[in-house]
Amino acid sequence: MDWDALRDEFPITKNYNFQNHAAVAPLSRRCANAVREYIQYAENFAYLKGGFYRHADRVRGQLAQLINAKADEVTFCKNTSEGLSMVANGLSWTNGDNVVTTNVEFAANMYPWMALRSRGVQVRMVFEEDGRIPLEKLLEAIDSRTRLVAISSVQYASGFRTDLATLGEFCQSKGVLLCVDAIQSLGVFPIDVKGMNIDFLAADGHKWLCAPEGAGIFYVRKELQGHLRPTNIGWMSMKEPFNFEKYHFEFADSAKRYDSGSYNLAGVYALGGAVALLTEIGIENISRRLLSLTDRLAQGVREKGYRVVSSRAPREASGIVAFFSDVHDPQKVQRHLQDEHRIVVAVRSGRLRASPHVYNTEREIDQLIDALPKH
Repeated sequence: MDWDALRDEFPITKNYNFQNHAAVAPLSRRCANAVREYIQYAENFAYLKGGFYRHADRVRGQLAQLINAKADEVTFCKNTSEGLSMVANGLSWTNGDNVVTTNVEFAANMYPWMALRSRGVQVRMVFEEDGRIPLEKLLEAIDSRTRLVAISSVQYASGFRTDLATLGEFCQSKGVLLCVDAIQSLGVFPIDVKGMNIDFLAADGHKWLCAPEGAGIFYVRKELQGHLRPTNIGWMSMKEPFNFEKYHFEFADSAKRYDSGSYNLAGVYALGGAVALLTEIGIENISRRLLSLTDRLAQGVREKGYRVVSSRAPREASGIVAFFSDVHDPQKVQRHLQDEHRIVVAVRSGRLRASPHVYNTEREIDQLIDALPKH
């Protein structure tokens, strides 16, 4: 792969050394062009020649292929929070049920479950230990009253990558549902909902997919669609949505039952363009490249005297490297990097957090390391 040529797909490289894809990523040129295609058709033909919803179904197929699902198991959501909330609010809960999660989830994967406390559902948190979520502690937290495990594929503050295959196999053996917030890995690490026994998955497109905010993916395993009650019901939820003159209340026999009304078509087009680019590169190629870059970064910041929080163990490392200094304020370092060197990173949980993407170069990694204040 000609990684330097790929940089032409990301105009931001002309202005910044951007290593903050775990926050809000820049759009790829492919993604932006897809939006322009939608706008051109909408501007000149309105809906008359657009075939917009046929295109949306093609994008649905792209997303399904990305996670090894069937197209009728996938629909669109406006963000990760919406997808997770549809799971929390759509399942039938019994007083005494519990949800197992961690104490370091992003808020989107915490509040929907906390809201169930008023219905007698307990939220059990497994605690982070030295930047890791010990798998054995997760499994130990599951008991006969556990209804669901809610977990991030990659933790946003530490970059710890969950062993979803092992967790999913255990959940299946215990009759426990597995719900995954995939926003910090979708597009750069392989996700196989069948092989990993994932029941529900939600992710917005604005991080590693390099698509806009407000357009994401919601997956519900086919066998569970009759058990997850739609909570936002509208004309698009129905089996015959375009039969406007006849009220026939029958949900679609697919994940479309979780739609309510018209799609964010500009966002859907953007998702399609973004996914097409990453699929052409190959997710396996992307993950290998990204791990190589972040290994280099982790080693370099350690040699500079910083402490790396992120696990770099096989199958636990991700595109996020979180690190801190005993003597430097992370907020001041972050501002110094951006203001003086045009290097963009973030601060999360008192740590500097760098999250390069596949188009970043070794030179940019080294530039970040060199620009860090010395101990």
